Amino acid sequence: MTDSEAPPAKAPEGVSGAPALPQPVLEIASGYAFTGPALELGALLWDGRCLPDVQIRIPLPMLNRHGLVAGATGTGKTKTLQLIAEQLSAQGVPVFLADVKGDVSGISAPGQENDKVRTRAGEVRQEWTPTGFPCEFYALGGMGHGIPVRATITSFGPVLLSKVLQLNQTQEQSLGLIFHYADQKGLELVDLKDLRAVVTFLTSDEGKSELKGIGGLSTATAGVILRSLTAFEAQGMSPFFGEPEFDTSELSRVAGDGRGTVSVLELPAVQDKPQLFSTFLMWLLADLFHDLPEVGDVDKPKLVFFFDEAHLLFNDASKAFLDAITQTVRLIRSKGVGVFFVTQTPKDVPGDVLAQLGNRVQHALRAFTPDDQKALKSTVKTFPNSPYDLEEVLTALGTGEAVVTVLSEKGAPTPVAATRLRAPESLMGPVDPAALDRAVEQSPLYGRYAEAVDRESAYEKLTAREAEAAASSASSASGPSSESASSRGRGRKGDGQDSSVVEQVVGSGVFKSLARSLGTQIGREITRSVFGTARRRR
Repeated sequence: MTDSEAPPAKAPEGVSGAPALPQPVLEIASGYAFTGPALELGALLWDGRCLPDVQIRIPLPMLNRHGLVAGATGTGKTKTLQLIAEQLSAQGVPVFLADVKGDVSGISAPGQENDKVRTRAGEVRQEWTPTGFPCEFYALGGMGHGIPVRATITSFGPVLLSKVLQLNQTQEQSLGLIFHYADQKGLELVDLKDLRAVVTFLTSDEGKSELKGIGGLSTATAGVILRSLTAFEAQGMSPFFGEPEFDTSELSRVAGDGRGTVSVLELPAVQDKPQLFSTFLMWLLADLFHDLPEVGDVDKPKLVFFFDEAHLLFNDASKAFLDAITQTVRLIRSKGVGVFFVTQTPKDVPGDVLAQLGNRVQHALRAFTPDDQKALKSTVKTFPNSPYDLEEVLTALGTGEAVVTVLSEKGAPTPVAATRLRAPESLMGPVDPAALDRAVEQSPLYGRYAEAVDRESAYEKLTAREAEAAASSASSASGPSSESASSRGRGRKGDGQDSSVVEQVVGSGVFKSLARSLGTQIGREITRSVFGTARRRR
């Protein structure tokens, strides 16, 4: 790739001195010469040189077409997220960042100028100004620095919970029946003790007949679920489920100055619980999908969601689970939400999901082992045709450099461009923990979510029911009784109905009323999404 390989050509508008550049460079420059608002990624790399006249960009309206940021450890993926998040915020787009390593909080503080920053800014022709951006900090279950993010068991749903508990397909289906029963009987599953209470009841003498007509709940399967719940709690997982439940609409807030709020979910305290935090991120995304209205194509996204350590979500996932992810990613674009998956290689992401990711920022890959070389070849095949030798380029990129292809304003892939990326303008590292704690406590959301609430739910209702049954049994011990324990439980409401859960779940009347009741309290409880998460009206 030398200047002599192609004759001079007319420069595209805005590329000074370009007639001296080879034809492939001019074609790349033309592919990124957008007329509308765009995010600035950096300058083109060609034949070992950085060409600041050729700026590589992403059109702002295309950010809801999803993307992938990939690369080996230490190649600069986190700084790329920071760079993109800053520019989105500046253009009024809210951003969600999962901070797995604990070094993204610096986006709230102005960066520190030094020789490296000055050099990089000069190379890519960047007017670098230290700038902090409006942030909210969250922590799963309050573990770590941040406003606690919790979900109720009912809202989380059986599919996502099965992945967290590492249940197999049969056990997942049984858990789905348990959720159906709880929904229909008005037994709110708020926390783990609620779910345990319902499982225990359904395997008791009084409750074991409740699910018999639709498959039942075997003692063995119930035992597996209960043991998984016990192990889950023993690992300190209880705080993640409960109330007040986090309202995901908080992630779409815009600051008073018009900049989009950057929501940073601090995850260092749960780094050793990958199944939990990756599945929790999927719950956030699924909940957004259910709540946001359809908007179609928009001038800029309503929210851009960065899904870090994405491979953890897909590891050991069932086909049904992967299908649900694919469907969510495919359809959430019409809600104005863009999703960027962040991982090491594209092969970490299933093909059906990868096909939905129109914007690609691929940092360097290593090829030290046969597996590395195989991953490198697979990655190259996922890019459009290119004048670069991508196998060579991808192993030679330095930190803060990447191979880029995005969707143009017309929705077509842009030419592949090796790029020296800009430097983030915010602090490239964590902020002081004391300053972070102050920011959290001063947030208007802190009072809403800080303290956990334990209201009456399934555990309390079933405990009271058991006590009532015991008292009733004791008082009538000397008198005749032909009523069984299970029928007493079903008829206690005194409404003259003695129907079983079979009739309630399978009967046509229930399914007809389901459609009519959407938007009512019962409708919100029993209408579930593709992930089994509860659909709610805010």
